[in-house]
Amino acid sequence: MASESVTEENNSDVSNQPIEEIKSLPSYLEEMEPPLKKSEVDLKNPELYINRELSFLQFNWRVLQLALDEDLPILERIKFIFIFSNNLDEFFEVRVAAHVHTAIHDEDRRGPDGLTSNQVLSEISKTCHEMVEEQYRIFNDVLLPKLSENGIHFLRRAQWSDSQSEWIKNYFIDEVAPVISPIGLDLAHPFPRLINKSLHFIVALEGKDAFGRNSGYAVVHMPRSLPRIIQLPDEISGSGESFVFLSAIIHANAEELFPGMTVKGCYQFRLTRDSDLFVDEEDIEDLAHALKQELQSRDFGTSVRLEIADNCPDKIAAFLLQKCNLTEAELYRVNGPVNLNRLLSLTDMVDRPDLKFRPFRAATPKEFDEENIFEILKEKDILVHHPFENFDSVINFIKSAASDPNVLAIKQTLYRTGSSSPVVDALIDAARAGKEVTAVVELRARFDEKANIELANKLQDAGALVVYGVVGHKTHAKLCVVTRREKKKLRHYAHLGTGNYHANTAKLYTDLGLFTANKKLCEDAQKVFLQLTGMGKAYDMKLILQSPFTLQSGLFELIDKEIANKHLGKKAYIKARMNSLTEAKIIEKLYEASQAGVQIDLIIRGICCLRPGLKNISENIRVVSIVGRFLEHSRVFCFANDGNEMVFASSADWMDRNLYHRVEVCFPITDPRLAKRVRQECLDYYLKDNSQSWELSSDGRYFKMVPGDAKPFRVQRKLLEKLSNY
Repeated sequence: MASESVTEENNSDVSNQPIEEIKSLPSYLEEMEPPLKKSEVDLKNPELYINRELSFLQFNWRVLQLALDEDLPILERIKFIFIFSNNLDEFFEVRVAAHVHTAIHDEDRRGPDGLTSNQVLSEISKTCHEMVEEQYRIFNDVLLPKLSENGIHFLRRAQWSDSQSEWIKNYFIDEVAPVISPIGLDLAHPFPRLINKSLHFIVALEGKDAFGRNSGYAVVHMPRSLPRIIQLPDEISGSGESFVFLSAIIHANAEELFPGMTVKGCYQFRLTRDSDLFVDEEDIEDLAHALKQELQSRDFGTSVRLEIADNCPDKIAAFLLQKCNLTEAELYRVNGPVNLNRLLSLTDMVDRPDLKFRPFRAATPKEFDEENIFEILKEKDILVHHPFENFDSVINFIKSAASDPNVLAIKQTLYRTGSSSPVVDALIDAARAGKEVTAVVELRARFDEKANIELANKLQDAGALVVYGVVGHKTHAKLCVVTRREKKKLRHYAHLGTGNYHANTAKLYTDLGLFTANKKLCEDAQKVFLQLTGMGKAYDMKLILQSPFTLQSGLFELIDKEIANKHLGKKAYIKARMNSLTEAKIIEKLYEASQAGVQIDLIIRGICCLRPGLKNISENIRVVSIVGRFLEHSRVFCFANDGNEMVFASSADWMDRNLYHRVEVCFPITDPRLAKRVRQECLDYYLKDNSQSWELSSDGRYFKMVPGDAKPFRVQRKLLEKLSNY
């Protein structure tokens, strides 16, 4: 692929003066002649808002389209099929399950878009059936043939040679049959309790068994320990590398499980259940213990979706729906493996660098090559842009604190870190070295609850103080504060980020991390920890905006100032980047800014409930979404501020949960040099992208941007070339 470049121009001015403090913004409305009048348009009109769930499905559709992008290597294209499948699983487990619950218990409840849960579920069913059909069409008709062209073959049963069939039968006898337990359905063996998202087969049988039973059906559960794709040995593989699906092996050998009986049909199926956890935090004494108890039941929540093989007879499908307490609308017939996301292992099984993304080596900022990072931070802030720059800088910052005899304390938030975390290992070393280590571990990070309970126990065993945050508010802020004794005084150093302290996802997600010794920023970060571990009124912050206290109101003030400046003829614009935009009050305020003539550019990877391009409402708002090699995860906000530009990074999206129900931080980039860099790399470059960018129209649909006669520009590749060793 051709390399790309772009002129590193400034689209706006950046003041040479650092931001010292967020002061109370002036009331321009009182100074204006004539005064501002509120628009006559009802900005709460449900027609102005896109449904959150349908917007997510639009995002997942964009992910699926990457599987068709011929500019990407084939083993990367097929990954997006698996990612699409995994996204859809979580969507059903959490969002669809929530609407099912609401439809039963609060039928008339409506979101900003005015739809009830029953209406939303109907639209989800219609959209998802179309998307799943397209997913399997791409998988079967586009990707598998393309893999075969490159010597990677998935063999159907009809294609097996005699030697392959013999090897597969022996594999079934030696590796599969010993670990599965077929369940014949009768009065003594009722329909089993199905585990969430596990692969099962329903087998139609004819004849009587040794005990005279002839119920006609059996269910076979596939343990998660069994691989879903199996590679054939080289000696029988033929040309290239050959694989078979576990489902094909089961189909071919089902009669081995029921000797003396006739298998009339064998059909794979999978049930998806509600997987959200609920604990009444105000009614428990031990949150970790309560979550452990709740985790045991996660696999058996309310049924929300049934996937079956597309050739399954209607009679058997109806039988399964009845046993799972589902309707025809919740049934998905699929032409291929029902659990495509489990096939992601293929990309690790095949050693074909020519069919994968060109590798790169993340750069390490030169400042981290110096002996004492704390001495450098006294002189200047350091910014790292992951994954283009190395996450090792974060790990080394904590390791330096752990080994520095002058460091007295380390405080750290942990939301998602992974089951084996170098960050946690560094904190354990610090605790064992006698440092005062405080870890705020968020046990309720969805699908990471078990791993977080385990790492909390490891930290406690090492002597660290572990707290679980605030009842009713997930701790989602990304903070680390180091306290060091210097010349008989204490000084704070901090790392503030947009992403989790997770060494693996830092290689795949785009995020920012700021290392600073800025006194006001560090003191603010220290206050956040005091609020999390202690009790008392909210602290006054000098620079940081914090949810659930000041983030929403602070954003309102910043937007209002742009509106006021626009009316005064001053420079006014807003550029913001985030994962999702759903909060109705923020959207309403952005509509107000657009009506005032403020140009607003939004880069929103996933869900966006705002409708851009509506005449007299949002015609000054543009929304784009970037999907590509890396998951776009940074949250960056920029306000013109009459030429004295203010640039912020944050852990928070503009969503209800982030603004009102989580502990989040939004911090200014106070160094003008770094503010300019953040604006350019995280906003301006993204708004220039014409190759992996999608633009949102007012009807809620996204349209892929194409270079046309312009030079192709892919922002992620530009950042690889600029920042990493690529």
